[in-house]
Amino acid sequence: MMLKIALGFYLLSTVACLLYFVFPKKLLGRTYLVSAVVGFLCHSVALVQDYVRAGHLPVTNFQEGLSFFSWTIILIFLLLEFRYRILILGSFIIPLAFAALLYPALVSYETKELTPLLQSSWLGVHVTLAFLGDAAFALAFAISVMYILQEYQLKAHRFGATFRKLPSLEILDGMNHRVITIGFLLLTLGMITGALWARASLGSYLQGDPREIWSLITWVIYAALLHARLTVGWRGRRTAIMAIVGFAVLVFAFLGINLFISSYHYPERF
Repeated sequence: MMLKIALGFYLLSTVACLLYFVFPKKLLGRTYLVSAVVGFLCHSVALVQDYVRAGHLPVTNFQEGLSFFSWTIILIFLLLEFRYRILILGSFIIPLAFAALLYPALVSYETKELTPLLQSSWLGVHVTLAFLGDAAFALAFAISVMYILQEYQLKAHRFGATFRKLPSLEILDGMNHRVITIGFLLLTLGMITGALWARASLGSYLQGDPREIWSLITWVIYAALLHARLTVGWRGRRTAIMAIVGFAVLVFAFLGINLFISSYHYPERF
């Protein structure tokens, strides 16, 4: 029930933030931000309830994973909003969090008993780090879209309302770099803890699982992006495009594998 309430507030926030992008009125901005915060609090209560009921972090099936991903997106967004005060960012990221929560909030599912492999203290640490990293990359995706849109308006000499609402290219590029760096560090820690967990439970650091392989591919993409920025001075548009590509790979690693490929991370496909 609480998850559906959270979804309702995310829906209100989504509508308000999209309207805010078209009509940047303070009331719309406050409405969408307050709705996002209330929805986040309701979502947090739902996760705590599931944790108490199941006895572990609710991330062991696809629906729970989507729900937790949505929660981490809102968490990272609220932290960024508190730090940078760029309210327009919500117009690009809140709809994504709402979309991620749709399936777990509207389709009933049961939390089943953990398999022996998942009965480990590594579960919460590994999954939380990995999902926080994924959420940071989702924010980087949103910032990259904003960057490309702002750059297009500059090149087209379109200095209208949309141009004035978006931050400067310099601010967007700097923020994108910081968010990607944080996401990369979190993903790296998530992969390290996952490898240690696999070594302790299965005898080797890598099992050749499709989710592991695609997570490694995602890591390589963002590592290459950060390396290119440090060594050859990649900035702006190139960074934005790579961040969008990296997030597309990340989405496939999460959604595509559950659609088409078996994985011990989520054995049951939706």
